[in-house]
Amino acid sequence: MKLALFDLDHTLIPFDSGMAWTRFLIARGVLPAHAESVYLGYCQQYVAGTLDIRELHRISVAPLARFGLAVLRQWASEFEAEMAPQVPEAMRALVRQHQAAGHLCAIVTATTWLIAEPFGRLFGVADVLATQSRVVNDALDGAIDGDPCFGVHKLMHVKRFLTTRGLSLEALERSWFYSDSISDLPLLGAVSDPVAVCPDERLRALALDAGWEILERT
Repeated sequence: MKLALFDLDHTLIPFDSGMAWTRFLIARGVLPAHAESVYLGYCQQYVAGTLDIRELHRISVAPLARFGLAVLRQWASEFEAEMAPQVPEAMRALVRQHQAAGHLCAIVTATTWLIAEPFGRLFGVADVLATQSRVVNDALDGAIDGDPCFGVHKLMHVKRFLTTRGLSLEALERSWFYSDSISDLPLLGAVSDPVAVCPDERLRALALDAGWEILERT
Protein backbone atom coordinates (compact mmCIF):
# COMPACT_ATOMS: atom_id res chain seq x y z
CA MET A 1 0.00 0.00 0.00
CA LYS A 2 1.18 3.52 -0.83
CA LEU A 3 -0.04 6.73 0.79
CA ALA A 4 -0.17 10.35 -0.42
CA LEU A 5 -0.89 13.12 2.08
CA PHE A 6 -1.46 16.77 1.23
CA ASP A 7 -1.42 19.91 3.34
CA LEU A 8 -4.06 22.44 2.23
CA ASP A 9 -3.16 26.13 2.67
CA HIS A 10 -0.30 27.30 0.44
CA THR A 11 0.20 23.71 -0.70
CA LEU A 12 -2.79 22.37 -2.60
CA ILE A 13 -4.14 25.91 -2.81
CA PRO A 14 -1.97 29.07 -3.16
CA PHE A 15 -3.84 31.01 -0.46
CA ASP A 16 -5.12 30.85 3.11
CA SER A 17 -8.48 29.09 3.22
CA GLY A 18 -9.41 30.80 6.49
CA MET A 19 -8.98 34.21 4.90
CA ALA A 20 -11.03 33.12 1.89
CA TRP A 21 -13.78 31.93 4.26
CA THR A 22 -13.64 35.24 6.17
CA ARG A 23 -14.05 37.23 2.95
CA PHE A 24 -16.92 34.93 1.94
CA LEU A 25 -18.75 35.64 5.20
CA ILE A 26 -18.08 39.38 4.94
CA ALA A 27 -19.62 39.42 1.45
CA ARG A 28 -22.77 37.86 2.92
CA GLY A 29 -22.98 40.30 5.79
CA VAL A 30 -22.32 37.61 8.38
CA LEU A 31 -19.11 39.31 9.51
CA PRO A 32 -18.32 43.06 9.57
CA ALA A 33 -16.00 44.52 6.92
CA HIS A 34 -13.12 44.93 9.37
CA ALA A 35 -13.12 41.18 10.11
CA GLU A 36 -10.58 40.63 7.32
CA SER A 37 -7.93 42.88 8.89
CA VAL A 38 -8.67 41.43 12.34
CA TYR A 39 -8.22 37.88 11.04
CA LEU A 40 -4.99 38.86 9.29
CA GLY A 41 -3.64 40.31 12.53
CA TYR A 42 -4.41 37.11 14.40
CA CYS A 43 -2.77 35.02 11.66
CA GLN A 44 0.38 37.13 11.91
CA GLN A 45 0.48 36.51 15.66
CA TYR A 46 -0.05 32.80 15.04
CA VAL A 47 2.82 32.59 12.53
CA ALA A 48 5.03 34.55 14.92
CA GLY A 49 4.27 32.03 17.65
CA THR A 50 2.53 34.50 19.96
CA LEU A 51 -0.99 33.08 19.47
CA ASP A 52 -1.90 29.47 20.22
CA ILE A 53 -3.82 27.50 17.59
CA ARG A 54 -6.63 26.86 20.06
CA GLU A 55 -7.05 30.59 20.60
CA LEU A 56 -6.93 31.27 16.85
CA HIS A 57 -9.61 28.62 16.35
CA ARG A 58 -11.78 30.12 19.10
CA ILE A 59 -11.48 33.60 17.64
CA SER A 60 -12.32 32.35 14.14
CA VAL A 61 -15.25 30.14 15.11
CA ALA A 62 -16.87 32.11 17.95
CA PRO A 63 -18.76 34.55 15.64
CA LEU A 64 -20.51 31.55 14.07
CA ALA A 65 -21.77 30.12 17.38
CA ARG A 66 -25.19 31.74 16.91
CA PHE A 67 -25.83 29.76 13.73
CA GLY A 68 -26.87 26.11 13.63
CA LEU A 69 -24.89 23.45 11.79
CA ALA A 70 -27.45 23.25 8.99
CA VAL A 71 -26.86 26.92 8.13
CA LEU A 72 -23.09 26.53 8.33
CA ARG A 73 -23.15 23.49 6.06
CA GLN A 74 -25.21 25.42 3.52
CA TRP A 75 -22.69 28.24 3.58
CA ALA A 76 -19.89 25.71 3.22
CA SER A 77 -21.56 24.37 0.08
CA GLU A 78 -21.81 27.89 -1.37
CA PHE A 79 -18.20 28.55 -0.36
CA GLU A 80 -17.15 25.41 -2.22
CA ALA A 81 -18.77 26.66 -5.42
CA GLU A 82 -16.96 30.00 -5.10
CA MET A 83 -13.59 28.34 -4.48
CA ALA A 84 -13.81 25.92 -7.41
CA PRO A 85 -12.31 28.34 -9.99
CA GLN A 86 -9.44 29.14 -7.61
CA VAL A 87 -8.18 25.58 -7.26
CA PRO A 88 -5.01 25.18 -9.37
CA GLU A 89 -5.35 22.60 -12.11
CA ALA A 90 -1.75 21.52 -11.60
CA MET A 91 -2.52 20.48 -8.02
CA ARG A 92 -5.73 18.75 -9.07
CA ALA A 93 -3.60 16.80 -11.57
CA LEU A 94 -1.09 15.90 -8.85
CA VAL A 95 -3.82 14.46 -6.67
CA ARG A 96 -5.35 12.60 -9.62
CA GLN A 97 -1.94 11.14 -10.45
CA HIS A 98 -1.69 9.56 -7.01
CA GLN A 99 -5.29 8.38 -7.12
CA ALA A 100 -4.81 6.82 -10.57
CA ALA A 101 -1.84 4.89 -9.19
CA GLY A 102 -4.09 3.42 -6.51
CA HIS A 103 -2.56 5.35 -3.62
CA LEU A 104 -4.57 6.05 -0.49
CA CYS A 105 -4.97 9.86 -0.43
CA ALA A 106 -5.87 12.26 2.35
CA ILE A 107 -5.76 15.99 3.00
CA VAL A 108 -4.18 16.76 6.38
CA THR A 109 -4.66 20.33 7.58
CA ALA A 110 -4.80 22.47 10.71
CA THR A 111 -7.77 24.27 9.17
CA THR A 112 -11.12 23.66 10.81
CA TRP A 113 -13.22 20.91 9.21
CA LEU A 114 -15.96 23.32 8.13
CA ILE A 115 -13.54 25.08 5.78
CA ALA A 116 -11.41 22.08 4.85
CA GLU A 117 -14.10 19.63 3.77
CA PRO A 118 -15.29 21.74 0.79
CA PHE A 119 -11.73 21.60 -0.57
CA GLY A 120 -11.68 17.86 -0.05
CA ARG A 121 -14.69 17.63 -2.35
CA LEU A 122 -13.09 19.98 -4.89
CA PHE A 123 -10.02 17.77 -5.07
CA GLY A 124 -12.03 14.57 -5.01
CA VAL A 125 -10.38 13.45 -1.76
CA ALA A 126 -12.84 11.76 0.57
CA ASP A 127 -10.53 11.62 3.58
CA VAL A 128 -9.92 15.03 5.14
CA LEU A 129 -8.07 15.12 8.45
CA ALA A 130 -8.72 18.56 9.91
CA THR A 131 -9.10 20.32 13.24
CA GLN A 132 -12.47 19.39 14.71
CA SER A 133 -14.71 21.97 16.37
CA ARG A 134 -16.62 21.09 19.52
CA VAL A 135 -20.37 21.05 18.93
CA VAL A 136 -22.77 22.01 21.73
CA ASN A 137 -26.53 22.14 21.14
CA ASP A 138 -26.09 21.86 17.36
CA ALA A 139 -23.71 24.84 17.26
CA LEU A 140 -19.96 25.43 17.37
CA ASP A 141 -18.84 26.78 20.73
CA GLY A 142 -15.35 27.86 19.61
CA ALA A 143 -13.35 25.12 21.31
CA ILE A 144 -11.38 22.39 19.56
CA ASP A 145 -12.65 18.84 19.98
CA GLY A 146 -9.60 16.76 20.86
CA ASP A 147 -6.17 17.69 19.54
CA PRO A 148 -5.71 20.22 16.72
CA CYS A 149 -4.47 18.77 13.45
CA PHE A 150 -1.26 20.76 13.71
CA GLY A 151 2.44 20.08 14.28
CA VAL A 152 3.13 16.82 16.06
CA HIS A 153 -0.63 16.29 16.43
CA LYS A 154 -0.92 16.17 12.65
CA LEU A 155 1.28 13.08 12.71
CA MET A 156 -0.89 11.60 15.46
CA HIS A 157 -4.04 12.18 13.39
CA VAL A 158 -2.46 10.40 10.42
CA LYS A 159 -1.41 7.45 12.57
CA ARG A 160 -4.94 7.18 13.96
CA PHE A 161 -6.39 7.41 10.44
CA LEU A 162 -4.16 4.57 9.26
CA THR A 163 -4.86 2.43 12.32
CA THR A 164 -8.59 2.43 11.53
CA ARG A 165 -7.62 0.82 8.21
CA GLY A 166 -5.28 -1.71 9.73
CA LEU A 167 -2.25 0.18 8.39
CA SER A 168 0.78 1.98 9.78
CA LEU A 169 3.30 4.41 8.33
CA GLU A 170 6.13 1.99 9.04
CA ALA A 171 4.47 -0.85 7.13
CA LEU A 172 3.60 1.17 4.02
CA GLU A 173 5.52 0.44 0.86
CA ARG A 174 5.91 4.18 0.22
CA SER A 175 4.41 7.43 1.54
CA TRP A 176 4.39 11.07 0.42
CA PHE A 177 3.54 14.24 2.28
CA TYR A 178 3.30 17.56 0.45
CA SER A 179 3.62 20.70 2.59
CA ASP A 180 4.82 24.30 2.50
CA SER A 181 5.52 24.80 6.20
CA ILE A 182 8.21 24.00 8.73
CA SER A 183 5.41 23.42 11.26
CA ASP A 184 4.71 20.16 9.41
CA LEU A 185 8.21 18.83 10.09
CA PRO A 186 7.01 15.96 12.36
CA LEU A 187 4.91 14.46 9.55
CA LEU A 188 7.39 15.34 6.80
CA GLY A 189 10.05 13.45 8.72
CA ALA A 190 7.81 10.43 9.17
CA VAL A 191 7.07 9.66 5.50
CA SER A 192 9.38 8.03 2.97
CA ASP A 193 9.02 10.87 0.44
CA PRO A 194 8.64 14.36 1.95
CA VAL A 195 7.92 17.05 -0.65
CA ALA A 196 8.31 20.76 0.11
CA VAL A 197 5.80 22.77 -1.94
CA CYS A 198 6.75 26.43 -2.44
CA PRO A 199 8.26 26.11 1.04
CA ASP A 200 8.77 28.82 3.61
CA GLU A 201 12.35 29.93 4.19
CA ARG A 202 13.13 27.51 7.00
CA LEU A 203 11.60 24.50 5.27
CA ARG A 204 13.41 25.31 2.02
CA ALA A 205 16.76 25.38 3.79
CA LEU A 206 16.03 22.08 5.52
CA ALA A 207 14.76 20.44 2.32
CA LEU A 208 17.85 21.51 0.39
CA ASP A 209 20.13 20.19 3.14
CA ALA A 210 18.25 16.87 3.39
CA GLY A 211 17.87 16.40 -0.36
CA TRP A 212 14.08 16.43 -0.25
CA GLU A 213 12.09 17.14 -3.38
CA ILE A 214 11.03 20.77 -3.76
CA LEU A 215 7.95 21.44 -5.86
CA GLU A 216 7.45 24.97 -7.14
CA ARG A 217 4.00 26.08 -8.23
CA THR A 218 3.91 27.16 -11.89
